[in-house]
Amino acid sequence: MILDLFAGPGGWSQGLRALGARDIGVEWDPHALATRAAAGHASIRADVAALSVEPFLGRVTGLIASAPCQAWSTAGKRLGLIDQPLVHQAVADLAAGRDTRAKLLTACADERSLLAAEPVRYLHALHTLSGQPDWVALEEVPAVLPLWRQIAEVLRGWGFSVWTGLLNAADYGVPQTRRRAILLASRTRSARPPEPTHAEHAQPDSLFGPGRRRWVSMAEALGWGATDRPVPTVCAGGGPGGGPEPFPSGSRAALIRAKDLGAWVLRHNNQAHAAVRRLDQPAATLMFGNRANEARWEPATTATSENAHHADHVAPSETPEARSASIRLTASEAGVLQTFPADYPWQGTKGQQFSQIGNAVPPLFARHLLSTHQPFTIDDVTLAA
Repeated sequence: MILDLFAGPGGWSQGLRALGARDIGVEWDPHALATRAAAGHASIRADVAALSVEPFLGRVTGLIASAPCQAWSTAGKRLGLIDQPLVHQAVADLAAGRDTRAKLLTACADERSLLAAEPVRYLHALHTLSGQPDWVALEEVPAVLPLWRQIAEVLRGWGFSVWTGLLNAADYGVPQTRRRAILLASRTRSARPPEPTHAEHAQPDSLFGPGRRRWVSMAEALGWGATDRPVPTVCAGGGPGGGPEPFPSGSRAALIRAKDLGAWVLRHNNQAHAAVRRLDQPAATLMFGNRANEARWEPATTATSENAHHADHVAPSETPEARSASIRLTASEAGVLQTFPADYPWQGTKGQQFSQIGNAVPPLFARHLLSTHQPFTIDDVTLAA
């Protein structure tokens, strides 16, 4: 059995399916569960934090976990950073077989913060009582990397080879510059990150191996013609286990396509001006807000500082061409940007679908990560297809 904690609508599951394997996902959100069922993915409806590990003893060969990121995301209040010492304490206690979660939770500024430590509860029970699992894959937003490093030391003490670090999904063919903290661990082989297949600029073959293709752009993925850059990170979030993620005060921006400008336009608060973001420049973060069928931009700090000196990013007024070319991303298109099939059976209202899509692990990224574990290693041509 491959156990997938916080399984969502099936990002990891789709990655495993492409590798000829299946998982059992633990999820409590009814809309994500409905999507999983329609897609043919096995699920257990349960709260990961309340579920007993006992039924899984002796049966789990691989453990996957992508805890809700809202407490740590730059789009939210980032109360997870305030709670970080408590989460580190939870990891230390759970790794020693002490369950202090209830006490620590009362001191947390965000009740979701401790969810990042939940994999350790499962891993401790599986390791000490059944000598499993054989491998582990954890994924989260970059702010959680220090926690992954702490868990890595625990796993090394239990006989695992472990790699931790930050990876960009765009380097693996995903049309998003989505950076994530990753932990890969194995009892049977040396843990390592997957070899990138793409790069910001195409790289030729060399004596040291095949080159890398250029990043996949948003327009290329959606069949809108050739452009230079991938879409920014697609994300969503909100309450425990899902829901719309909050935006900074006053941030109501809609993504529109300006065909004649060959660019994307960021319209702020319906005002008569727009910032033109050419796709050959670093992108901000694409987020899904409370309104169904609406995609929005939230500029990231790094993108803002890097792009501030580029005068061609700002248009003094919104052009008629930009106004006439306004579009909204559909749920199907958003799913494609996450590398789900265009016909993936998203369930729920449009808002609920967008929330699921934004919270999911891109299946292509998951496939690359999981290919580092036996018996799922496959050739690069298949991975890049």
